[in-house]
Amino acid sequence: MTSEAWQIVLFTIEVSALSTLLILPFGIAIAWLIARRDWPGKPVIETIVMLPLFVPPVATGFVLLMLFGHNGPLGSILQRGAGIDVVFTWRAVVLAGAVMSFPLLVRTAQNAFQEVNTRFEDIARTLGAGEWRVFRTISLPLALPGVVVGTVLAFARAIGEFGATVVVAGMIPRRTMTISLAIYQKIQLGHDSEALPLLFVSVGIVFITVLCGQLISRRKGAR
Repeated sequence: MTSEAWQIVLFTIEVSALSTLLILPFGIAIAWLIARRDWPGKPVIETIVMLPLFVPPVATGFVLLMLFGHNGPLGSILQRGAGIDVVFTWRAVVLAGAVMSFPLLVRTAQNAFQEVNTRFEDIARTLGAGEWRVFRTISLPLALPGVVVGTVLAFARAIGEFGATVVVAGMIPRRTMTISLAIYQKIQLGHDSEALPLLFVSVGIVFITVLCGQLISRRKGAR
């Protein structure tokens, strides 16, 4: 592969890792709230969280473009308040990856929290532990394998993201070009021989990532 292709691979890994780290605390918090608490409108929140899995990614990208564009409600605040542009920058790539991978993290972590025996949490409360301590010392450690699996799956999803990214970030060489976008561009230009190495690398990265998630899940089941 060329140096440009390797730059695209490294950029994709970096923005995917950043998007995963960005959603991690929020995903864990929402997953725990859904698994352990009931409140009015909970089904609505669950549905909103899962929407990116079912709505066409291009439509999700269009929503992000309207929200974070220069004239959008969030984009104008960021641009005027902090001088930060989002659309058609690397930040848009991170944003698209975060939004599209968020449901996988939440759903997997939610299932992990639901599998934690609530008796352990109740015993800790009777011994005087507060909710934060119960979460930090019991709930999260027991659910950690599932949370790790969700994190791995979210990263893999971010690696392969295309639809939302192409709308909100574009295909700008050396600025927003990810592996998926580069493969699409080279196929459109008829450069199939240049697209194949990127294809193999992307499949390899996702395969290794998902395999790690499967091994962690199997180890959890064996325990």
